[in-house]
Amino acid sequence: MNRVMILYVLRRLTAGLVLAVLVTMITFLLLSTSFDDVASSVVGNGTTPARVQAQKAQMGLDRPLFTQYLDWLSHAIRGDLGLSYFTSEPVRSALAARLGVTLSIVLAALLATTLISVVLGVLAATRGGAVDRIAQGVSMVGYLVPNLLIAIALGYVLAVKLHWFPATGYTPLAENPAGWASTIAIPVVALMMSGVAGLTSQIRGAMIGELRKDYIRTLRTRGIPTRSIVLRHALRGAAGPALTVLSLEFIQMLGGALIIEQVFALPGFGQYAFNASLQGDIPIIMGISLFGVLLVVCVNLVVDLVNGWLNPKARVLQ
Repeated sequence: MNRVMILYVLRRLTAGLVLAVLVTMITFLLLSTSFDDVASSVVGNGTTPARVQAQKAQMGLDRPLFTQYLDWLSHAIRGDLGLSYFTSEPVRSALAARLGVTLSIVLAALLATTLISVVLGVLAATRGGAVDRIAQGVSMVGYLVPNLLIAIALGYVLAVKLHWFPATGYTPLAENPAGWASTIAIPVVALMMSGVAGLTSQIRGAMIGELRKDYIRTLRTRGIPTRSIVLRHALRGAAGPALTVLSLEFIQMLGGALIIEQVFALPGFGQYAFNASLQGDIPIIMGISLFGVLLVVCVNLVVDLVNGWLNPKARVLQ
């Protein structure tokens, strides 16, 4: 990695950290409106205004907002995201334990989306006809049908009626790979439908554009096999825009997973965030916001680096 690349990475990471600060600051300001409700929930039965104020003071929620946020940020920089208000569980370890569940679903859906979209997009661009119509039909279904509806329909048919897959629950990959695959199969299919729609359309359009360029005609006149032209040259040229779409699909899938996990009772970020939101567990919500932003920043950075490697023209590293 040369000096220019290192500077680029550092600049992107710095921008990502600034974004994380802004997002968590806004999140904290929005949560500040519910401090009384949070303290009341912690007190539980026999809530009185005096007890609520005493609980706020004990939790440090009666201090100036800026002081509270700086205190949280200073601890977060050191890796301390605090303790849950209701379970006293360290937020960092709780998030780390659930991160694997959510990422296993999202990454499996992303991999399946990439493979299917590349095959459909390339075939639609090179062969046209029925294959092109099938690819466009798949894209239309993915665009029109919401992921949640697909998840419910697949769960009802494949899990409840046919018993091919478990309806709820999660099996860790390390314990039982086959069980893990069966528990994430339906969520993965539900998540990937909209991703396949967007990525297939992007790859198809980009491939058609690449195949019409002059350098492709030159390669053909030199007698280079069509398969080599398509896979080694045109697909590489079309990969840049597709990678950008793929990074956006990852963000969308990450948000979709938070909902899908609720449908299938998966112990990932979604269920944890949902329960924390209902309870008003501020340390958990802040930790999830920080994790989410940093995850998106890292994915976008990786996509930029891969795009620069595939296409030297994309290396605009100032």
